[in-house]
Amino acid sequence: MAEANLITLSQPRSAAAEAFRSLRTNLMFSSVDKPIRTLLVTSAAREDQKSVTLANLAVTFAQGGNRTILVDADLRQPKQREIWDIGNERGLSAMMVEDALIAAPPLIATQVDGLQLLASGELPPNPADLLGGRRMDDIINALKELADYVLFDSPPVLAATDAALLGIKLDGALLTVRAGDTRRDHTAQARQALERVHVRVVGAVLTNAPSENRVAY
Repeated sequence: MAEANLITLSQPRSAAAEAFRSLRTNLMFSSVDKPIRTLLVTSAAREDQKSVTLANLAVTFAQGGNRTILVDADLRQPKQREIWDIGNERGLSAMMVEDALIAAPPLIATQVDGLQLLASGELPPNPADLLGGRRMDDIINALKELADYVLFDSPPVLAATDAALLGIKLDGALLTVRAGDTRRDHTAQARQALERVHVRVVGAVLTNAPSENRVAY
């Protein structure tokens, strides 16, 4: 069950869950001129809890009354299927090749009202080409028609070009940083790599912080 993996469900009154709600609010109101409806959540050189951070963030968006779609666009080492305990047979990769799925994406309902998942699907041999292609634009637009917010998981920035290629197409990108683990130079390099191709980096999330401030924006 996802509840065991997600603090926003298992401990909704905890400081960490409240931090995710604060992060959601900051993202929703980060810019009046350029509101964020599509968001990439990634990390620098390793996983650094990016996937579970995104899952918790998606829960808070849905709990706030927003139609939310969480997309596992990590077509190399997808983690959302483990977090949510869902099947992974059909998903984003299927939408890349089946025209009918653009109009009817293979979304999976969750126990959270308003939150749907799009699994990665079968892993393709050329994920960067797929995420950077025109077909991905069609998929993003189709998902935006079905939700108020569409949140994307992706591989780490320095591990593959996937994050940068996808981030160009979205309204913003958020970096996860694991306290005491993520290297500062990797974080700086990741930010530079995204900004070099004009991805809008809206901030960073610190995870694994001391217990009195477990997740800070």
